[in-house]
Amino acid sequence: MKKIFMLAIVFTVISQQQLFAQAKGSNYKTALGVKFYPGAGITLKHFVQSNAALEGIAYFWRDGVRITGLYEFHGNIKGAPGLKWYVGPGAHVGFWNNRYWDRRYPGYRGGALVGIDGVLGLDYKFNGAPINMSIDWQPSFEFGDYGGFTGNWGGLAIRYTF
Repeated sequence: MKKIFMLAIVFTVISQQQLFAQAKGSNYKTALGVKFYPGAGITLKHFVQSNAALEGIAYFWRDGVRITGLYEFHGNIKGAPGLKWYVGPGAHVGFWNNRYWDRRYPGYRGGALVGIDGVLGLDYKFNGAPINMSIDWQPSFEFGDYGGFTGNWGGLAIRYTF
């Protein structure tokens, strides 16, 4: 967690010179930042069309690592400049440590699970500042003997836009 926080500070300081060079609008093409819950992660979102984006998330938490890729369809919310809703499909692979498995299935020493994801959320770009925030829910289904549905992914993202 400290490493992610320090990385965010270093990135902000290095890119400070570009802060005022940003376009003063409420749209952006690419954003990089951190996402919280569960644990913390690094998120990169890139718009491939004006209403469609790819998002990659690398979550790090006490029980392992999870890499997620999402394709998000965005739509404007009338009367709320800079605020958009989004929804879309995705997939993930998770690498869980023995602590995770011991709590759920004592004696099992597997490590990786793959699954499919969905996402539903809100995305806000601050007008005149290179900051973007989003909040979302990412239900998923993991395949395999110890897989199943989980609805506890998603969270709050804070990103620098460029």
